[in-house]
Amino acid sequence: MDVFALRDRLIDEYHQYISGFIAVKEPRLRQFVDDYFTEGRLWPEPLVQLNPAFEPGRFVDKLVQQGVLHSGCANVFRRKDSPDTFGYPILLHKHQDDAIAASASGKSYVLTTGTGSGKSLA
Repeated sequence: MDVFALRDRLIDEYHQYISGFIAVKEPRLRQFVDDYFTEGRLWPEPLVQLNPAFEPGRFVDKLVQQGVLHSGCANVFRRKDSPDTFGYPILLHKHQDDAIAASASGKSYVLTTGTGSGKSLA
């Protein structure tokens, strides 16, 4: 699927739809409205974003088994399908795993990484 072609088609259909409600008789105002449509001022440009794939670390359960995390973490940090299931162990990103290891060693550390990378969990 070509998402840019889809966007163009969607905008064309939307333009046709809203144009059906607009009947401007005054020439200067009609020109202003037509220019507004032509310039694409009623819809934004496409926004392309990349979501990084972070390197995997260890499972929370593994860190509990190794004594790095408190045993209660294995029960709390789980991915659940529904509230009545125990769920699945959570796989941390490597930077989360590294931050937990640094914290467990008693050393100071600074964790800097992008938005949505799970810094709060680390």
